[in-house]
Amino acid sequence: MTTATLAPEFELEASDRPLGPTLPQRAGRLLWAPMLAMALMAFPIALILGFVRAGAVSDDTDLATITALEHLGPAFMFIGFAAVLAAVSFAIARILGVLRTGGRAVQETAGHHVQTLKMPLTGKVFSGLMMMAMMAILLAVAAHFIIGFGILGGDEALAADSGTLFAVLEGVRRIGVAMFLLAIAFGLGTIVEVLRFQARRIGELPTEAPVVR
Repeated sequence: MTTATLAPEFELEASDRPLGPTLPQRAGRLLWAPMLAMALMAFPIALILGFVRAGAVSDDTDLATITALEHLGPAFMFIGFAAVLAAVSFAIARILGVLRTGGRAVQETAGHHVQTLKMPLTGKVFSGLMMMAMMAILLAVAAHFIIGFGILGGDEALAADSGTLFAVLEGVRRIGVAMFLLAIAFGLGTIVEVLRFQARRIGELPTEAPVVR
């Protein structure tokens, strides 16, 4: 395989052998549906816990139970947010994989060397931000579970600091969601870049001599 740059704005991979989807693109094809299913399960659980906490408040139930539910409800809610945003991100990766294999098929069918766009900077930022966002949200979710079950187990120190801890974790959750949305924006930008390259490449095919195989 050789690396070529046919236009200043595109850095390409040129190869005589088929170039399949990358690892993130294969992961996207496999994981977008399970992530969506996880979100569809987590959101109803969070809603039910919200109703339970509202009922506990109205019935003047034990304060520890109310405080614990204050953490457990958002934990499930943000499992849902993380899952649905991951599903969108994996769907973007899947689209990029389809564009990669489809562009390869067009060039092979036309009898030309396969030239594929190397991962642009937007794609690298997309992958990095997605991983950081997932880690931030899951860290906050894990902390909510630890605090919530700790309070149910009778930990008075956690109960006393619950409000402060909730405020800190809320900030971590919001940062995670913001990074996820930014990652999705970069992912969509990557799709635009791939489409620009493929339009340019298809326009070049009629001017090139076919490869003798």
